[in-house]
Amino acid sequence: MTDQAKLHKQLLDAMTAGGSLRTAPWKRAAEAVPRHEFLRGGFFRRVEGSVPAAWTPVLEGDPGWLEACYQDESLTTQIAGTIVPADIRGQIMREPTSSSTLPSLVLRMLEDLRVEPKSRVLEIGTGTGYSTALLCNRLNEEQVTSVEYDLDVVARARTALARQDMFPVIVTGDGLLGYAHSAPYDRIIATCGVRTVPTTWIEQTKPGGLILATVGGWLGSSELARLTVHDDGTASGPLLGGQISFMLARPHTAPPIGLLPDLYQGNERETAIGADLLTDWTTRFVIQLAAPNAQRLTLERDGHTEDVLIDVKSGSWAAVYQQDGRWIVRQDGPDSLWDAVEGQLGRWHAAGTPALEEFTVTVTPEGQTIHW
Repeated sequence: MTDQAKLHKQLLDAMTAGGSLRTAPWKRAAEAVPRHEFLRGGFFRRVEGSVPAAWTPVLEGDPGWLEACYQDESLTTQIAGTIVPADIRGQIMREPTSSSTLPSLVLRMLEDLRVEPKSRVLEIGTGTGYSTALLCNRLNEEQVTSVEYDLDVVARARTALARQDMFPVIVTGDGLLGYAHSAPYDRIIATCGVRTVPTTWIEQTKPGGLILATVGGWLGSSELARLTVHDDGTASGPLLGGQISFMLARPHTAPPIGLLPDLYQGNERETAIGADLLTDWTTRFVIQLAAPNAQRLTLERDGHTEDVLIDVKSGSWAAVYQQDGRWIVRQDGPDSLWDAVEGQLGRWHAAGTPALEEFTVTVTPEGQTIHW
C-alpha cells in the first residue's frame, strides 16, 4: 500500500468512526475519490501566532503537502479573490476567499442531502471540485450541475475533474441565482454560507425536493438547514446543528462599515445582558435574529473594552462595556438596537433556551423567518 493509500484509508476510517461517513454508497464514493488530486495547485497554511493572520504557500511536493491533503481540516486555496499558492513566495496577510472544506463536513452534508439513485443535484460552490467528484461518483455525472462564482476556480476544478474522467455541467455565475437551464432539481446543496435562502433555489427545486444550506449572519454564527420544498412555492425545515460555518456567498458578505458614528453620543443605561454572551455560538445566532444587519467591533476606549454593534442599514448602534462589575449599554440611532437584543434573548430564555436543532427556517416569496 502506498503512502497516499495509507493516508486515504486513515482519513476514511476517522470519518467513519466520527459518524460523518455513515452509509455504504457514500463510503464507496469517498474511497474512489482521492482528495490530493484536487489540491495539486497547493494550499495556504496559516502562520502560527500571526495577528492579523498571515499565510504561507504549501505546493505539491513540499514537505507535508500530501499528509495535509488527507487531514480532516479545511485548506485555504485562494487569498483576496485572485491569489493562489503558486503566486506567493513568503507570506501574505489578506483574507481567504476559497478553500477545500474539511472532508468530514463534506461527507456529513452529502449524507444529510439524502440523495436517491435518480436525484438531479445542483451544487452551489464548486470550489476545488472534490465534493463535485463525490457527487459524480455516487450518481451519474449527467445528474450533477455545479455553479461557481470565480472563473479561475472553475478552470482549476474542471481540470481536476477531467483527471478523474468526470465531466459534469459546471457553470460560472452567481450561485444565488441557481441554474435554471438544468432545472428542476431534486436536491440543492450549497458549500457557501447565505444570510437568507434565495427564492430562486426554491423555484428550481421540485416539490418534495430538499435544499441543504448553511444559514448565518454577520456576527459569525451559522447553522446547516435542510429545507423541504412545498407545492405552494415555499420551503421549510429544521436546523441540523453542529456549528457549521462556511465563507458567505460573495453577494452576502458584509459591506464596509465606513466612518464610525460618534460613540460618545446616545443614551446610556445598565443592562442585564453583557457582551460576554457574544462569545457563545448559540446565543450569537439568536442575537442575529434580532439584529440581522449588525456587525461587531471591539474597541479599547477610555480604559475599558467596548463591544460595539453597528447596523449598517439603519445606522443604529449599541456599545456595551463593563464598569465596576456592571454591564452598561450606550445606544443611538433610529432603532434601539440593544433593546431588540434584550427582547429576543428574553423570549428565548422564557421558552427554555431551545437548542438550535429545535429552530425552523421558513422561506416564502415574502422573505425568510427563523423561529423556535
